[in-house]
Amino acid sequence: MQALPGFRDFLPSDCAVRNYIFAQWREVSRRYGFVEYDGPLLEDLELFKKKSGDEIGKQLYDFTDKGGRAVALRPEMTPTLARMVAGAHRDFRKPMKWFCVPQMFRYERMQRGRLREHYQYNCDIIGDAGIEADVELIAVCIDMLRSFGFGADDVVVRISDREFWVEFLRGQDLPEDQWQQTLEVIDKSEREPREKTAARLGELAEPVLKILDGGGQSEKLGRLMDGLRQRGLAEFATVDLGIVRGLAYYTGVVFEAFDRGRNLRAIAGGGRYDNLIAQLSDGTASLPAIGFAMGDVVLGELMQNHAGARAKMEAAVARERELDAYVVIAKEERRGDAIAVVQALRNQHYRVDYPLSPTKVGRQFQHAEQLGAHAAVLFGDEWPQVKVKDLATREEQLVPQEELLAHLSASASLSSRGR
Repeated sequence: MQALPGFRDFLPSDCAVRNYIFAQWREVSRRYGFVEYDGPLLEDLELFKKKSGDEIGKQLYDFTDKGGRAVALRPEMTPTLARMVAGAHRDFRKPMKWFCVPQMFRYERMQRGRLREHYQYNCDIIGDAGIEADVELIAVCIDMLRSFGFGADDVVVRISDREFWVEFLRGQDLPEDQWQQTLEVIDKSEREPREKTAARLGELAEPVLKILDGGGQSEKLGRLMDGLRQRGLAEFATVDLGIVRGLAYYTGVVFEAFDRGRNLRAIAGGGRYDNLIAQLSDGTASLPAIGFAMGDVVLGELMQNHAGARAKMEAAVARERELDAYVVIAKEERRGDAIAVVQALRNQHYRVDYPLSPTKVGRQFQHAEQLGAHAAVLFGDEWPQVKVKDLATREEQLVPQEELLAHLSASASLSSRGR
């Protein structure tokens, strides 16, 4: 049997890559003062329908549980976040800077960069309506990409403003009930022939296409870019009014991150959703918010296709899997002494392994090399001394067993990993 279509097995090497991605997400988030939260994998189906309508049912993994409740595996995190914030926001100082790394499920057509399950970094600022919150969140997105080894020549964050388009449509006397449909046409304009876009826009085609060709100005986005410029991050971003994002709940600044070559889908995307928490909480909580998400599937493909990012990832994964020491048992009568030392080293937080059953010495050294051990500690005829071999330099030294811990702590190969 195999994994279901669109789902993944994580063998140890795959899990190591996943852990690297998660570690970067968490490290950058905490550097910016964000704290981690999480929510249940399973939610009331109505929570997702309330946000996205009945059509969301086509993509949901939903069922009736044993209590007769209509439930669904989460396809996104924002509804859960809004539910949690509505119930608990009074207990937290504003703004609330929260992030999470949940697993998502959507039954949709599989394609490059899109599966039916994925892990997704979510980052939100809740309770601040100012432009500085927008700058802060986009800076997190940029720094997150930088942390994986991407430069300004590799990735770009394209920034727009839904309010700009709302004001434009209002000025064109377009009825409000047609705004969302028009915004969806603009959102898809880059992915379809210009003639098709013009036909769908009708009388609005000329002014809209003029804006998309660089004829629009936004004072708000100018201030946002100034904020990124102050941080030295402006080279990673550009104003692009063609970015609209199709979801109706966005209310202001929106943005998406892409590889410069546009070989993949968006790496990340998000924006301001100042009304959503009030809508999902039936008005019990009304808080401005801005957030974005970054999925592991597209990010993983991008890293594999970028030599520098791939090398950085591989080096980090190798470091994570390395052992500090491998204990080689050359004489089985010394196994008890060896295991006592193994435990003593582990008590000092060293990463140590040893053969669980009698094994040829040559094979033990080979295994130590394969595991990336920095040192081998040999228990053999030299007892009560042990032979310590630096597996990088091949230098060997006899050390009295009672001095082994001190010797390893001072070892050049382990000092940087000392506990």
